[in-house]
Amino acid sequence: MSSSSASGPLRLEDWIRDIPDFPQKGVLFRDITPLLQNPEAFRAAIDRLAAHYSGAGIQTVVGVESRGFIFGAPLAYLLGCGFVPVRKFGKLPAKTVSVEYALEYGTNIVEMHTDAIKPGERVLIVDDLLATGGTVSAAMELVEKLGGHIAGIAFLVELTYLKGRERLKGYDVFALIKY
Repeated sequence: MSSSSASGPLRLEDWIRDIPDFPQKGVLFRDITPLLQNPEAFRAAIDRLAAHYSGAGIQTVVGVESRGFIFGAPLAYLLGCGFVPVRKFGKLPAKTVSVEYALEYGTNIVEMHTDAIKPGERVLIVDDLLATGGTVSAAMELVEKLGGHIAGIAFLVELTYLKGRERLKGYDVFALIKY
């Protein structure tokens, strides 16, 4: 892993580490921590996301727990708007709206505060990785329950072979890195 050369822009893919057989045998895990640890790579990722959505009229960035917070908060700052967290069940202190969604084995619940999104507000949903699209679909449902308009869905990495984008048809989906 090296920083950008004089011949071109920094390649974010160079800062993603492959870990075979994690969390189980046969899975190739795409580890983003080297990108997060490198100031130039992390800055480039945030700046590229912000450039993509500059002028899109985004009013709120919604980050999906937990790595969506890492990208969503600085992106909201650069876009000049607020940040709303989508949390796992039981983590938010005020009145919430929740959605249960299916996992490979069982279910999970995510929630957001009921006053987090105003009707008609233009929302950008951010997470680190698009795999099957289950978690982000749950976040989308929360935004729509509160009357928000999903103006975009952004990811650092998309695993195209898992076809998560198909689950998000009809929405503007953007990923910086695709595998």
